[in-house]
Amino acid sequence: MKKLLSDIETVEDLRKLPVNQLPQLCEELRQYIIEQTAQHPGHLGSSLGVVELTVAIHYVFDTPDDKLIWDVGHQAYCHKILTGRKEQFCTNRCYGGISGFPRRDESEYDAFGTGHSSTSISAVLGMALAAKMEGNMKRNHIAVIGDGAIGGGMAFEAMNQAPYRDVNMLVILNDNKISIDKSTGAMSKYLLSITASPTYNRMKNRLWNFFTFRTNHPNRVTNFFSKMGNSMKGWLFGGSNWFQSLGYRYFGPADGHDVINLVKALKGLKKLPGQKVLHVLTIKGKGLEAAEQNQTKYHAPGKFDPDTGEIIAAETKQQPPKYQDVFGNTILELAREDEKIVGITPAMATGCSLTIMDAVYPERVFDVGIAEQHAVTFSAGLATEGYIPFCNIYSSFLQRGYDQVIHDVALQKLPVIFCIDRAGLVGEDGSTHQGAFDLAFLRCIPDLIIASPLNEHELRNMMVTAYQNAKNQGLPFVIRYPRGRGVLLDWHNEPQVLPIGKGQLLQKGEKVLLLTLGPLGNAVSHVLETLAKEGIHPGHFDVKFLKPLDESALEEFTKQYSVWITVEDGTEKGGLFSEIAEFLACRDALQHVSTNGSDFHHPQLLHIAIPDEFITHGDIPNLYKKVGFDNDSIEKTIRQAWEMA
Repeated sequence: MKKLLSDIETVEDLRKLPVNQLPQLCEELRQYIIEQTAQHPGHLGSSLGVVELTVAIHYVFDTPDDKLIWDVGHQAYCHKILTGRKEQFCTNRCYGGISGFPRRDESEYDAFGTGHSSTSISAVLGMALAAKMEGNMKRNHIAVIGDGAIGGGMAFEAMNQAPYRDVNMLVILNDNKISIDKSTGAMSKYLLSITASPTYNRMKNRLWNFFTFRTNHPNRVTNFFSKMGNSMKGWLFGGSNWFQSLGYRYFGPADGHDVINLVKALKGLKKLPGQKVLHVLTIKGKGLEAAEQNQTKYHAPGKFDPDTGEIIAAETKQQPPKYQDVFGNTILELAREDEKIVGITPAMATGCSLTIMDAVYPERVFDVGIAEQHAVTFSAGLATEGYIPFCNIYSSFLQRGYDQVIHDVALQKLPVIFCIDRAGLVGEDGSTHQGAFDLAFLRCIPDLIIASPLNEHELRNMMVTAYQNAKNQGLPFVIRYPRGRGVLLDWHNEPQVLPIGKGQLLQKGEKVLLLTLGPLGNAVSHVLETLAKEGIHPGHFDVKFLKPLDESALEEFTKQYSVWITVEDGTEKGGLFSEIAEFLACRDALQHVSTNGSDFHHPQLLHIAIPDEFITHGDIPNLYKKVGFDNDSIEKTIRQAWEMA
């Protein structure tokens, strides 16, 4: 049998195929994704689940003129392969290669950049409304959103607004939580083909016009028939239809792996104006048995055997633990001692290792779904009643709950403990997921304590410190730490309560002072060991707390070191560098007044930080070299400072 995929470079090639060849193409696409992702790791399961849906959408709709948005976007691998990036797909998520998510600057087929969930319907509504205002009611607007993402607050807000705007948009709900059951058998296919057909909808519109006397306003008669229809669908499919109650025309559920019937349904929906929802049922990991059986593990499994699906284990030598696992084990230890401790996460229980506590105290662990705003305020509510909430959120996702941190936690001085995972550069997920901004956007909020550990021992110390602070009804407490492994094999120390706002001098030196915040301090220590062999001996101060700052220690350092270098895995604007610059500027102003205008010299200030730009995707070594976090770059900056001093 002739291979089809080799001749497919763009969607125009796809549309030349007869519809009966699409199942074969889908199998070839699925195998291609498996083979490539086995060697170049990425989001496997979600992309395998939407192969038929992707083919059907591009086959029917006139992309890129019709606008297609993939919510989150990690399921868009097939989309990328079909839209001119097949040969580049081997570079997916690699430094200098294509992104693992849709990006507007990568392809005209990527109508909207995505990476965080629940944004697609808002964006599609904006595009559809723009088309309406331009008088273009022929253009179609399609949002593909998963059953997890549609539970996000933004999706609800957008769904609530759209029916009142009379725009041409289709929301495709990709439901992969359940296997395809009887509701998608012959009866479901029949209802789908009937309700999506032009003949059916012409008849339905005629009846609507007749019963509304061509006023297009609903009345008792139309409401009665609408309720009857909703009730029948609710009876057939096991519940009332939320979409129809919002004013959408609902179609489905449909078999998301039957590409021929999907094409038939989409052709009907393409001709139907207004707001529509197509509900498709898919299997995450479809086509790779191991991925179908263990969907969480194969969401992004790393390298694996493309034939068997067996994950290729990393080197077996003893390694330091992941910071997330240190958090997970430490919160369990604390929870054993205090029943008031609870854990909260927005859909990242496995990623942040709250599953460790959940296995022992499931009634005290709350995965609230993709709802960061709710996670923060829910934690605040628990804190008002004497509970001690550890709210674990990835750095880039905390951006979505910013108002709640200010309004619901800090303003009320509630002792919520925020454990910010994936702070700093995260690697292959790229610019939408880099944890660059949390130091900057949190530092300006009053009544927050902000800390970052040097290593695993310090993470445990800070968690115990935050717990004791919350127990005594102190201020809200932020602990941020990176993705990946720590630096200590013997990590399980006896945690100590730290003095809040006090740093630690790790190395007393001369002329130059390194001020580090967080795990990058370990790289600095390594470089200083090398430089010591040449007689270069800078000082090294582990700041520990960005807020409150250890100003008494800094005051002493102004007398000892003429050049300071701040080192942080956050953006150069707004974080530690800004904090130290502000400290020195204020000190200079006060000294100027107290000395009646006599000259006062403060240390020269250099910095190592994430530059003021969005950092692309790639492996950590390449990204570290790009932003100056690698040992050679750190050493170069220190030598520069030593010459200046």
